[in-house]
Amino acid sequence: MVPQSAIQLMAGRSLLRSSYLAIVFFALLSLLSACENSEEEIRERARRKMGVDEAKDIETYFSQAGKVKAKLTSVLMLRYQDHQDTPRVEFPDKLHVDFYNDSLQVESVLDALYGKYLEGQNKMYLRDSVVVIQKFNQDTLRCEELWWDQNKQKFYSDKPIRITKKDGTVMPGKGLVASQDFRNIEILNPADGVMFFEESEFPGSTAAPDSSGIQPDSPKVPSAPQP
Repeated sequence: MVPQSAIQLMAGRSLLRSSYLAIVFFALLSLLSACENSEEEIRERARRKMGVDEAKDIETYFSQAGKVKAKLTSVLMLRYQDHQDTPRVEFPDKLHVDFYNDSLQVESVLDALYGKYLEGQNKMYLRDSVVVIQKFNQDTLRCEELWWDQNKQKFYSDKPIRITKKDGTVMPGKGLVASQDFRNIEILNPADGVMFFEESEFPGSTAAPDSSGIQPDSPKVPSAPQP
């Protein structure tokens, strides 16, 4: 006959073993559940931990003195709110900007593959195939980096730039300062002479149309003189 104390000890061991198995079982379930999380959910958790807000298919407006001066559209916007750096908004997957005059008519358009807006400074950094088209005179600016100072209502760059006139004349140089409407552009270090190029020779030469659907005239290359 088994002593009563031995029966109690065996029961205690069985209960302990059952509790242990239950813990292992739920741990395995949690592990399997974590494995089933999609990559998007994992990235979303990482963004939340870093203080990053995401928005898709956005449309935002910039105003000055109570007047709408620009509309920005992009398929993806990331807003960083970390305390160590200046709060910023990034557009990592292309952006398009329509600039308006006081009559809310589009006076220039801008396209770039990447943009970063520094909140508090009201400055935007643009890079990668930056294209700006002035609607009034059809001047087209192309560069790889460009800054927009919203407070001063100016654009500037210290990188190589090219300005294409409506007739196809190309004025290359390095660095520029331009008014926000791009009617006044100063090339800081112009290259000697002017050149003529086909539109297709420029990287990122196709700019997205603005809301009016107007496209700039294609530059014209003068024909060679006849002998």
